[in-house]
Amino acid sequence: MAEAGVLETMQRTMTKETELKKELEKLVQTILVEEDYRVEVTDEAMRILSVLKELKFKKSSKVVDNTVIPEEFICPISKKIMNDPVVLATGQTYDRPFIQRLLNEGHRTCPQTQQVISHTFLTPNHLVQEMISKWRKERGIELPKPLVDDDVHTDADRVYLKSLLEKMSSSLSDQKEAAKELRLITKKKPSFRALFSDSTDAIPQLLNPLSPGRANTHPDLQEDLITTIFNLSIHENNKQLFAENPHVIPLLVESVRSGTIETRSNAAAALFSLSSLDSNKLIIGKAGALNPLIGLLEEGHPPAMKDAALAIFNLCLVLENKVRAVQEGAVRVILKKIMDCILVDELLATLAILTSQQEAVQEMGLLGAVPCLIDIIRESSSERNKENCAAILHTICLNDRTKWRAVMEEEKANATLSILAEHGTSRAKRKANGILKILNRAASITHTL
Repeated sequence: MAEAGVLETMQRTMTKETELKKELEKLVQTILVEEDYRVEVTDEAMRILSVLKELKFKKSSKVVDNTVIPEEFICPISKKIMNDPVVLATGQTYDRPFIQRLLNEGHRTCPQTQQVISHTFLTPNHLVQEMISKWRKERGIELPKPLVDDDVHTDADRVYLKSLLEKMSSSLSDQKEAAKELRLITKKKPSFRALFSDSTDAIPQLLNPLSPGRANTHPDLQEDLITTIFNLSIHENNKQLFAENPHVIPLLVESVRSGTIETRSNAAAALFSLSSLDSNKLIIGKAGALNPLIGLLEEGHPPAMKDAALAIFNLCLVLENKVRAVQEGAVRVILKKIMDCILVDELLATLAILTSQQEAVQEMGLLGAVPCLIDIIRESSSERNKENCAAILHTICLNDRTKWRAVMEEEKANATLSILAEHGTSRAKRKANGILKILNRAASITHTL
């Protein structure tokens, strides 16, 4: 419908242009033949020339919502603003879906120059992409949806990936250049993530520049490659492949410990992503990931803390990692963050999981968890947080009778648990009622004595 409207507009413009040219031709003929032509004839000729110039300008530069689009943003094939500008071997820039379609059909000449192309690599034109993005943002023009399936990769993609991975065994400058490109392209194109699961050599090639124990020798290179691994870990087919590679998890664990804060954050994010598979949780836990993740959480860098917290939560969904987390001091660090009102939602959920460990429950009691949990139940607006607090408090009360008095005093003063037992979620009600029963039994025993 929109295309029909554009064609109709173009036809009207061409008709108007033809009529104006005929009129201009008559006026010019009058000026040339008649010596006593009126001045108005010249004025009219100049007016028509001005209109023709304006029409010519509008034809040479596209318009979106009455906004003129710069010529360099227009794909020579689609005649529309580019979504994914790439450079062909001849140096000409096209929108990827349209030039890729021509290449897939077997065309081997440049549509612009008619030159025979020497190869079919399509190099992202990041400069033009950035210019278009900035131009769109300034004018509030939304990015159109991609016209092709991003998960479909081509032979040209494979060849380009191969060329980037080969640079990982080249000079340091080549490695850095290729790593930066891999970081960008694996973020933007799911098809490149999928390619890694097709090749057994891709992972070793990618990791070649990072020596075990010295991964942060070149921090910028490490950051780009670790971020690339994170991007790749998002693809479902890569999760098991990456976790079972003997080098990937140890490298991520090392990178959580040392590197730029973005490297450490993205390494934690990659571990979180890979830990979505239960089999991977065990591999990551055995590799010693919990210690540096807990350390990263404790350090308190805002972007990195959440990645670390999410990874710790996921890993602690299996028993072996709960034991490891408690041994590595997770309870102390998590409880301190909660008391400081940092990542309360995520960390309460993790603390609730750890209550299955007797050692963790004892530590919570010693570290003053009870007043903190009661405060959250009384003051929080989050039903999920209240529920988790009630679950933790119930376990503490079952295991440590020395905490009953504090809970009783709170109940007498504010009826906090009674209110939760009446208005909380179904699980929160169960836990609150369980605590109240413990308190009632304790009161009954005390009264009897």
